[in-house]
Amino acid sequence: MKKPKSGKKQNESIIHRFLRSEEPFFSIARDALWIVSVVGSVALILFLFSGTWPAVVAVESESMVPNMNIGDLVFVASMDRYGEFETWNESISSGYGRFNEYPDIDGNKVYGDVVIYRPNGVDSVHPIIHRAVGWYDDGTYSGYITKGDNNQNIDQMGGIMGIGQILPVKKEWVVGKAIFSIPLIGYMPLHIFEFAILIIILMIIHEFYLSSKEKKK
Repeated sequence: MKKPKSGKKQNESIIHRFLRSEEPFFSIARDALWIVSVVGSVALILFLFSGTWPAVVAVESESMVPNMNIGDLVFVASMDRYGEFETWNESISSGYGRFNEYPDIDGNKVYGDVVIYRPNGVDSVHPIIHRAVGWYDDGTYSGYITKGDNNQNIDQMGGIMGIGQILPVKKEWVVGKAIFSIPLIGYMPLHIFEFAILIIILMIIHEFYLSSKEKKK
Protein backbone atom coordinates (compact mmCIF):
# COMPACT_ATOMS: atom_id res chain seq x y z
CA MET A 1 0.00 0.00 0.00
CA LYS A 2 1.43 3.35 -1.09
CA LYS A 3 1.90 6.02 1.50
CA PRO A 4 0.11 9.32 0.77
CA LYS A 5 2.41 12.12 -0.29
CA SER A 6 3.25 14.61 2.38
CA GLY A 7 1.85 18.13 2.17
CA LYS A 8 5.37 19.50 1.67
CA LYS A 9 5.98 17.26 -1.36
CA GLN A 10 2.61 18.19 -2.85
CA ASN A 11 3.42 21.88 -2.46
CA GLU A 12 6.83 21.34 -4.04
CA SER A 13 5.14 19.53 -6.92
CA ILE A 14 2.70 22.39 -7.49
CA ILE A 15 5.48 24.98 -7.39
CA HIS A 16 7.67 22.90 -9.72
CA ARG A 17 4.76 22.47 -12.12
CA PHE A 18 4.06 26.20 -12.09
CA LEU A 19 7.72 27.02 -12.77
CA ARG A 20 8.48 24.29 -15.32
CA SER A 21 5.25 23.26 -17.00
CA GLU A 22 4.81 24.17 -20.69
CA GLU A 23 1.02 23.94 -20.46
CA PRO A 24 -0.59 27.14 -21.81
CA PHE A 25 -2.32 27.94 -18.51
CA PHE A 26 0.91 27.88 -16.51
CA SER A 27 2.89 29.68 -19.21
CA ILE A 28 0.34 32.50 -19.34
CA ALA A 29 0.23 32.67 -15.54
CA ARG A 30 4.05 32.98 -15.40
CA ASP A 31 4.02 35.71 -18.06
CA ALA A 32 1.28 37.60 -16.21
CA LEU A 33 3.21 37.34 -12.94
CA TRP A 34 6.35 38.63 -14.66
CA ILE A 35 4.45 41.60 -16.12
CA VAL A 36 2.93 42.43 -12.73
CA SER A 37 6.38 42.25 -11.12
CA VAL A 38 7.92 44.56 -13.71
CA VAL A 39 5.05 47.05 -13.52
CA GLY A 40 5.20 47.00 -9.71
CA SER A 41 8.96 47.60 -9.74
CA VAL A 42 8.63 50.51 -12.17
CA ALA A 43 5.80 51.99 -10.08
CA LEU A 44 7.95 51.77 -6.93
CA ILE A 45 10.90 53.46 -8.65
CA LEU A 46 8.65 56.24 -9.96
CA PHE A 47 7.18 56.78 -6.50
CA LEU A 48 10.64 56.99 -4.91
CA PHE A 49 11.66 59.49 -7.60
CA SER A 50 8.54 61.64 -7.39
CA GLY A 51 7.37 61.36 -3.78
CA THR A 52 3.73 61.35 -4.92
CA TRP A 53 1.18 59.21 -6.74
CA PRO A 54 0.34 59.07 -9.56
CA ALA A 55 3.93 59.79 -10.59
CA VAL A 56 3.00 60.11 -14.26
CA VAL A 57 -0.13 61.48 -15.94
CA ALA A 58 -1.21 61.76 -19.56
CA VAL A 59 -2.39 65.00 -21.16
CA GLU A 60 -5.95 64.53 -22.38
CA SER A 61 -6.93 67.99 -23.68
CA GLU A 62 -5.56 70.97 -25.61
CA SER A 63 -5.82 73.34 -22.64
CA MET A 64 -2.01 73.62 -22.29
CA VAL A 65 -1.14 73.71 -26.01
CA PRO A 66 1.51 74.33 -27.26
CA ASN A 67 3.51 73.87 -24.02
CA MET A 68 1.84 70.49 -23.49
CA ASN A 69 -0.01 68.44 -26.11
CA ILE A 70 -2.52 65.60 -26.09
CA GLY A 71 -0.64 62.33 -25.62
CA ASP A 72 2.26 63.83 -23.67
CA LEU A 73 3.32 61.70 -20.71
CA VAL A 74 4.02 64.10 -17.83
CA PHE A 75 6.29 63.15 -14.93
CA VAL A 76 5.07 64.49 -11.60
CA ALA A 77 6.88 65.28 -8.34
CA SER A 78 5.65 66.44 -4.97
CA MET A 79 5.62 70.20 -4.55
CA ASP A 80 8.65 70.28 -2.25
CA ARG A 81 10.97 68.32 -4.58
CA TYR A 82 13.38 69.58 -7.24
CA GLY A 83 13.12 73.24 -6.36
CA GLU A 84 10.64 75.40 -4.52
CA PHE A 85 7.12 75.47 -5.92
CA GLU A 86 6.27 78.87 -7.42
CA THR A 87 3.09 80.32 -8.88
CA TRP A 88 2.97 82.58 -11.92
CA ASN A 89 2.65 85.69 -9.75
CA GLU A 90 5.61 84.68 -7.59
CA SER A 91 7.85 83.94 -10.58
CA ILE A 92 7.37 87.09 -12.65
CA SER A 93 10.29 88.88 -10.99
CA SER A 94 12.68 85.92 -11.30
CA GLY A 95 11.55 84.79 -14.75
CA TYR A 96 11.27 81.19 -13.55
CA GLY A 97 8.88 78.89 -15.33
CA ARG A 98 8.46 75.30 -16.45
CA PHE A 99 6.89 74.41 -19.79
CA ASN A 100 7.14 78.05 -20.84
CA GLU A 101 8.55 77.72 -24.35
CA TYR A 102 5.53 79.53 -25.80
CA PRO A 103 3.30 82.41 -24.60
CA ASP A 104 -0.26 81.86 -23.44
CA ILE A 105 -3.36 82.38 -25.56
CA ASP A 106 -3.14 86.16 -25.01
CA GLY A 107 0.48 86.30 -26.13
CA ASN A 108 1.86 86.79 -22.59
CA LYS A 109 5.00 84.98 -21.44
CA VAL A 110 4.08 82.27 -18.94
CA TYR A 111 5.78 81.82 -15.57
CA GLY A 112 5.75 79.49 -12.59
CA ASP A 113 4.99 75.82 -12.11
CA VAL A 114 2.36 73.62 -13.71
CA VAL A 115 0.29 71.88 -11.07
CA ILE A 116 -1.61 68.59 -11.22
CA TYR A 117 -4.68 68.68 -8.99
CA ARG A 118 -7.97 66.92 -8.31
CA PRO A 119 -10.77 69.44 -8.96
CA ASN A 120 -12.64 70.16 -5.71
CA GLY A 121 -10.78 67.19 -4.21
CA VAL A 122 -12.92 64.71 -6.14
CA ASP A 123 -11.22 61.40 -7.01
CA SER A 124 -13.82 60.24 -9.55
CA VAL A 125 -12.52 62.56 -12.30
CA HIS A 126 -9.08 62.71 -13.86
CA PRO A 127 -6.66 65.28 -12.42
CA ILE A 128 -6.29 68.60 -14.20
CA ILE A 129 -2.86 69.76 -15.45
CA HIS A 130 -2.77 73.57 -15.44
CA ARG A 131 -0.47 76.41 -14.47
CA ALA A 132 -0.70 77.78 -10.94
CA VAL A 133 -1.42 81.49 -11.34
CA GLY A 134 -1.47 82.62 -7.72
CA TRP A 135 -2.69 82.00 -4.20
CA TYR A 136 -6.22 83.14 -3.32
CA ASP A 137 -7.27 83.94 0.25
CA ASP A 138 -10.36 85.94 1.19
CA GLY A 139 -10.12 85.20 4.89
CA THR A 140 -12.61 82.33 4.81
CA TYR A 141 -11.40 80.31 1.84
CA SER A 142 -7.96 79.83 0.32
CA GLY A 143 -6.40 77.92 -2.56
CA TYR A 144 -4.51 78.18 -5.82
CA ILE A 145 -5.98 79.91 -8.87
CA THR A 146 -5.17 77.84 -11.95
CA LYS A 147 -5.34 78.30 -15.73
CA GLY A 148 -4.50 76.42 -18.89
CA ASP A 149 -2.01 78.23 -21.12
CA ASN A 150 -4.39 77.74 -24.04
CA ASN A 151 -7.53 78.78 -22.10
CA GLN A 152 -9.01 82.26 -22.13
CA ASN A 153 -10.23 82.12 -18.52
CA ILE A 154 -9.03 80.73 -15.20
CA ASP A 155 -10.38 77.34 -14.13
CA GLN A 156 -12.31 78.90 -11.27
CA MET A 157 -14.59 80.67 -13.74
CA GLY A 158 -15.74 77.33 -15.10
CA GLY A 159 -17.12 74.04 -13.87
CA ILE A 160 -17.29 70.29 -14.42
CA MET A 161 -20.50 68.30 -14.88
CA GLY A 162 -21.36 66.46 -11.68
CA ILE A 163 -18.97 68.58 -9.62
CA GLY A 164 -20.05 72.14 -10.21
CA GLN A 165 -17.91 75.24 -10.21
CA ILE A 166 -14.20 74.60 -9.79
CA LEU A 167 -12.98 76.06 -6.52
CA PRO A 168 -9.53 77.51 -5.74
CA VAL A 169 -7.26 74.50 -5.29
CA LYS A 170 -6.54 73.56 -1.68
CA LYS A 171 -3.05 72.17 -1.03
CA GLU A 172 -4.46 68.77 -0.08
CA TRP A 173 -6.03 68.50 -3.55
CA VAL A 174 -2.67 68.89 -5.27
CA VAL A 175 -1.10 65.70 -6.64
CA GLY A 176 2.17 67.46 -7.46
CA LYS A 177 3.95 69.64 -9.99
CA ALA A 178 4.96 68.76 -13.54
CA ILE A 179 8.71 68.19 -14.00
CA PHE A 180 9.07 67.16 -17.65
CA SER A 181 7.11 65.43 -20.38
CA ILE A 182 7.66 62.96 -23.19
CA PRO A 183 5.58 63.47 -26.37
CA LEU A 184 3.15 60.78 -27.58
CA ILE A 185 4.03 58.18 -24.92
CA GLY A 186 0.95 59.25 -22.97
CA TYR A 187 -1.34 57.74 -25.60
CA MET A 188 -0.67 54.32 -24.05
CA PRO A 189 -1.98 55.23 -20.53
CA LEU A 190 -4.94 56.99 -22.17
CA HIS A 191 -5.87 53.63 -23.73
CA ILE A 192 -4.48 51.35 -21.03
CA PHE A 193 -7.56 49.09 -20.92
CA GLU A 194 -7.48 48.43 -24.66
CA PHE A 195 -3.70 47.97 -24.49
CA ALA A 196 -3.99 45.44 -21.65
CA ILE A 197 -6.66 43.42 -23.52
CA LEU A 198 -4.46 43.38 -26.62
CA ILE A 199 -1.43 42.15 -24.65
CA ILE A 200 -3.46 39.36 -22.99
CA ILE A 201 -4.88 38.21 -26.34
CA LEU A 202 -1.40 38.18 -27.92
CA MET A 203 -0.03 36.23 -24.94
CA ILE A 204 -2.78 33.59 -25.25
CA ILE A 205 -2.29 33.26 -29.03
CA HIS A 206 1.48 32.98 -28.58
CA GLU A 207 1.23 30.28 -25.91
CA PHE A 208 -1.27 28.18 -27.90
CA TYR A 209 0.93 28.53 -30.98
CA LEU A 210 3.98 27.25 -29.08
CA SER A 211 1.91 24.44 -27.54
CA SER A 212 0.61 23.25 -30.93
CA LYS A 213 4.12 23.46 -32.36
CA GLU A 214 5.46 21.21 -29.57
CA LYS A 215 2.68 18.66 -30.11
CA LYS A 216 3.48 18.42 -33.81
CA LYS A 217 7.10 17.64 -32.96
